[in-house]
Amino acid sequence: MLNETEFRSADVWAADRLAYWAERVGQTHAPVRMTSDHVHDFRATQRVIDLGSVSVWPATFQQLVIQRTPRLVRRSDPELYHLSLLLGGTGTGSWDREEAVYRPSDLHINDSSVPWEIRTGKDPVTAVGLELPKALVPLPRGADRRSIPKRLPSGTGIGALLAQFLSQLIADTTCYRPSDGPRLGGVVTDLVTALFAHALEAENSLPPDTHRRALLLRIKKFVQEHLHDPQLTPAGVAAAHHISTSHLHRLFENEEATVAAWIRRRRLEAARRDLVDPALRSCPIHAVAARWGFPRAADFSRAFRAAYDITPTEYRSLAAADTSPRC
Repeated sequence: MLNETEFRSADVWAADRLAYWAERVGQTHAPVRMTSDHVHDFRATQRVIDLGSVSVWPATFQQLVIQRTPRLVRRSDPELYHLSLLLGGTGTGSWDREEAVYRPSDLHINDSSVPWEIRTGKDPVTAVGLELPKALVPLPRGADRRSIPKRLPSGTGIGALLAQFLSQLIADTTCYRPSDGPRLGGVVTDLVTALFAHALEAENSLPPDTHRRALLLRIKKFVQEHLHDPQLTPAGVAAAHHISTSHLHRLFENEEATVAAWIRRRRLEAARRDLVDPALRSCPIHAVAARWGFPRAADFSRAFRAAYDITPTEYRSLAAADTSPRC
């Protein structure tokens, strides 16, 4: 699994918990000052996931006022961008004369070089924090980092890609190796770079490699969402993203499979999950196949056997036998 550390305020005495939490945030982001209505028994948990130069930290904590003052900035500035994906709770952030209200599904952005204050609502906050060095995020030519919006939506476009990536990452880190951390950090960095550039209306100024990887991520997300469509083809994918089919094939040159093979593999994986789902045991195999873009049962059986060295019928039977009650 990825290198990961977990912290809980309950690990220390009740009177020390808020100070302990301020210290933890200071180590994962930058030194801050904290106050809370729950100062005598502050409750918080945090996981820190190591992605090389980048770190991701899902956390849940009670009501807080967090301040990064000019004095703290002068004392220590790690030159980081901080992004938080808010999953629960609310808050208000202020920078000089700017203010932004945060609600669930918002992405909010801080800069360790700028004084700020965040006040959360009375309910506990659950968020996914992301720290990355500013040096890794090239802004478009002529852009000023002070122009980056302090709040961005995560329901559409690149914001949705970043939110989906973070949500999937924190859900299960056991399927990765520690050596995958820096690679995943590179993916995060590219998404943040693309997000900032898009927000500054300068996406075309992105470095070519960053633009390519961000486009590839958007295409893969599109494919995942349309696997059920039997008309999902490389030509259709290319048209949906306003690129030529040859350009699409070039994007997949360094991937583990061609675009057509990647689509087929994702469909087979989805069908295989359905075949072992007890809730779908009465669903005919041809219906499972059609659900995932295989309108001809014979084509599905042939592709399934080629991929897994077993027929769909045999696979379902073996799975059913494994889950049958035993004396």
